[in-house]
Amino acid sequence: MGDVFDFADSLGPLKIVHIHRPAAGLRAVVCVDNTACGSAIGGVRMAPDVSAAEAFRLARAMTFKNAAAGLPHGGGKSVIYGDPKMPAEAKERIVRAFAQAIADITDYIPGPDMGTDERAMAWIKDETGRAVGLPRVLGGIPLDEIGATGFGLFAAIDVAKGYLGLDLRGATVAIQGFGAVGMHAAKHLARAGARIVAASDSHGTLTDERGLDVEALIAHKHAGGALRAFAKGQTKDGDAIVDVPCDIWIPAARPDVIRADNVDRLKTKLVVQGANIPCTPEAEARLHERGVLSLPDFIANAGGVICASVEYHGGSERQALTVVDEKIRANTKAVLEQAVSGRQPPRAAAVALAERRVLEAAALRRWRG
Repeated sequence: MGDVFDFADSLGPLKIVHIHRPAAGLRAVVCVDNTACGSAIGGVRMAPDVSAAEAFRLARAMTFKNAAAGLPHGGGKSVIYGDPKMPAEAKERIVRAFAQAIADITDYIPGPDMGTDERAMAWIKDETGRAVGLPRVLGGIPLDEIGATGFGLFAAIDVAKGYLGLDLRGATVAIQGFGAVGMHAAKHLARAGARIVAASDSHGTLTDERGLDVEALIAHKHAGGALRAFAKGQTKDGDAIVDVPCDIWIPAARPDVIRADNVDRLKTKLVVQGANIPCTPEAEARLHERGVLSLPDFIANAGGVICASVEYHGGSERQALTVVDEKIRANTKAVLEQAVSGRQPPRAAAVALAERRVLEAAALRRWRG
C-alpha cells in the first residue's frame, strides 16, 4: 500500500505512533487521524498481518464515520500484531503493555475491534483510565453483546431498500464474516422476513437456498463451531461467498475483500459494508458502473462507535440503540438523496458530507492543521 504519508492530506493524519515492547511481545501502531471534532475514538484491531497503512486507512474511516454521525469525536485507530486466539494470559500481557504505551496519547480513546472485545477494553481502562465498549460490570455498554453495529446495518438496509424497490420479506442475503456484526445483522434481517442464503467465516462458506436457520447457526457459532461443521446446508471454501447470487451482500470481516479482480463475480443489488474498508476504490467504482448500490462503511456500520460515544458520555444502553437507529437512518437517507440528485456514487456523497462537517469543526479550532 506504500508509505502511510502517501495518503496524507489536509485532514491528517495528526500523528502515527509505532510501538515496540519486545519483553512483552508487543508490536503495534496507533494512528490519530483528526481531532477537529474532539478526541479521536477508534478500535484496537489485533491480527497477524496488520500494518501502519491499514491503521491509517481505518483511522480515516473513523474520522468520516464520527463526523458523518455528528459525534463530538475525531477518528483514530490502532493495530496490534498478533494472533487474537493466543492464550488468554499472553493476550492480556500484550494488551496491557499496549495500554501502558498509549497512556500519554490522551487524544485517543480506544474501543473494541476485530480481535479484541470488552474484556480487552477493561484491561486498557485499568491501565489508562479511558476506553469504551466496556463490560457492564464496569458501567459499559458491551457493543458486540448487544450487536450495535449489526443493528445499525439493519437500519441502513431498511432505508436503502426504498431506493431499490426491494421488499425485505423474501429478500436473499449473503454475509461474508459471520462474527459479531454479521450474526446480529442476520438476526434482524431474518426477523424482517429476509432469507440468509449464505454465510462465511475463516473456515469456509455455508449455503442454503431455502434460508439458513439463523438462530441455530448463531448458537452453533457461540458454542465455538465453524460454519462448515453446521448440520444443515452445503459447505464450500471461504471465497465462494463472493459467487452466491443474492439481493443483499454484506462484507463484515477484513479490509479489501472486494477488489478489481473479483468485483464482477458479485451478483447482487445492494452491498452494505459492515466491515471497515471492505471494498477497494476500484471495486466500488465498478459496482456503481454496474448499477449496484453500495452503502459506504462509515455510514452503514457506524452503530458501534455511536454506541461507544453514548457510553463515553454517560448514556444508557437503551439510549444508545435509539441514537444508533436515528442517526444511521438519517445519514443513510441524506447520502442516498444526495447521490441520486447529484448522480454520483454514494461514497462521494458520504465523503462530501463528512468532510464538510470536519472542516466546519476545524474552522472553530485554534489550530486548524
